[in-house]
Amino acid sequence: MPSEEILGVARLIKGAKKVVVLTGAGISVESGIPDFRGPDGLWKRYSPDKVGTITSFLSNPEEWWKMAQEIAPVLFNAQPNLGHFALAELEKMGKVEAIITQNIDGLHQKAGSKKVVEVHGNVRSASCVECRKKHSIEYVISEVGKGNYMPQCTDCGGVVKVDVVMFGEMLPEEAISEAYRLAQECDLLLVVGSSLVVYPVAALPGMALNRGAKTVIINMEKTGYTKYANYHIYGKAGEVLPQIVEALKIL
Repeated sequence: MPSEEILGVARLIKGAKKVVVLTGAGISVESGIPDFRGPDGLWKRYSPDKVGTITSFLSNPEEWWKMAQEIAPVLFNAQPNLGHFALAELEKMGKVEAIITQNIDGLHQKAGSKKVVEVHGNVRSASCVECRKKHSIEYVISEVGKGNYMPQCTDCGGVVKVDVVMFGEMLPEEAISEAYRLAQECDLLLVVGSSLVVYPVAALPGMALNRGAKTVIINMEKTGYTKYANYHIYGKAGEVLPQIVEALKIL
């Protein structure tokens, strides 16, 4: 029998008209993708100032690609975990309107989720920094493999970079606008695996709360919004979310 806490969350989902999910690095960690900011994260081995900014990329692309080539096999080989599949199932059940994610790995889509808003970009495509023409990730990888650390746009000759948002870059306008809209229109925001410290995404729970929405947080650690949440379940997404799905089926 599910715990009262799990049943409570399931009841909130059942009674909500518009459930929106916000996911962060925590759910991907369970698929073997390290949290960049964690104890063993990428930013412990590489300085974000030297390889994480758009300025550093344009001035020293070789160093950026050195880092990217280290993490690429992990990102491209990672598979969805039970948490990703549970969210996809909730969408199929008609209980989740959309997923807003800070993650760039595409695991929600691999799990079957259809409406995914990627506010920090993704690793599946690339764009020219000048004219914004889209290029395949295969093209970029091929160029880098030839030793060309500044792949050029086939239209204007500008620099092509992977569609991951770097420090100093604006978030994708369409994605962040959609995220704001979803947060303001939902009546239940389910936060999964996010510490809620990176802005402007960390402001989304506040937007939802200001519009009267209920909030549920599933995270291993306390967040700045924990005291405002209807429930904060301290646990792994891959363990907690499947229990919520099963509880919902019971209800």
